[in-house]
Amino acid sequence: MTRILAYRFSAFGDVAMIVPVFREFLEQNPDVEIIMVSRSNFEGLFFGIQNVKFKGVNLDDYKGFFGLRKLANQLNDEFKPDLVANLHDVIRTKVLDKIYKRKGLKVFKINKGKEEKEQLTDVWNLNKKQLKLTVERYADVFRDMGFAVELSHQLRPSGGKKSGIGFAPFAQHKGKMMPLEKSFELVKILSKKNKIYFFGGGPKETETLKSWENQIQNTESLAGKLSLSEELKKIAELELMVSMDSANMHLSSVVGTRCISIWGSTHPFAGFLGFGQNIQDAVQVSDLTCRPCSVFGDKECYRGDWACLEELSVMKIVEKI
Repeated sequence: MTRILAYRFSAFGDVAMIVPVFREFLEQNPDVEIIMVSRSNFEGLFFGIQNVKFKGVNLDDYKGFFGLRKLANQLNDEFKPDLVANLHDVIRTKVLDKIYKRKGLKVFKINKGKEEKEQLTDVWNLNKKQLKLTVERYADVFRDMGFAVELSHQLRPSGGKKSGIGFAPFAQHKGKMMPLEKSFELVKILSKKNKIYFFGGGPKETETLKSWENQIQNTESLAGKLSLSEELKKIAELELMVSMDSANMHLSSVVGTRCISIWGSTHPFAGFLGFGQNIQDAVQVSDLTCRPCSVFGDKECYRGDWACLEELSVMKIVEKI
């Protein structure tokens, strides 16, 4: 049994994208075990995947070089890995890589394609093309180790009766989020024929979604009520999820639920479409040559009018449903 120590500490959606890759890689390589090291609150993502052991860490306990050296030594002593997979490639994980290389371990890291993504998000670049999917970039790390892995890019719906539509109107950055008045209008239309469940997190989002629940019949806010495992179970039971380009799209992929995704300043070209999700279910303003101007949606609109979000058609979303 080959034991691989893998680490990625954030962001939530990016960690969620690892799940279907692990699942299919380990099915094709049953003599491999993966120790996944990440933030403790992400543990529910990896529940039930055979040959994955999750190790949750609090990064505040391992600050600076000496803290990371302590973490590296603890992980090495506890798990005695044969290989190391850096699925993050940030300063913190680069330090861990160096420590493990000094211990004589072979370390393999993700190629995030930074230069390609910089070119893709140049607003003056009129020849924008699809980049490699992030899930394939994760799989490449294991291919570089010498393992064969062929990703299916197919959803795996859970069994049982499915009902209701999930809606996650929020995202971490403004560039990814449809204006709330449009989201409210969308829910009013959809709730006439479907039970709508709201997903969100944090006090402000929870307050907003509770207000929507009170104003629109046939809706229920689940914001702030569910653990990660409970949220995944609920998403698995939905007929459909409607989400921004955010974590809920990737949670839908984890449990095999179709997701209609809404894109603003970001774009599926950057490779972050949810595993197994259909590009036809990506809603976006396609005739803006400045898109995408951002990989993560964290840049200000260079035009100043957020046309990529303001011009989104609510009825275009309804038609896809």
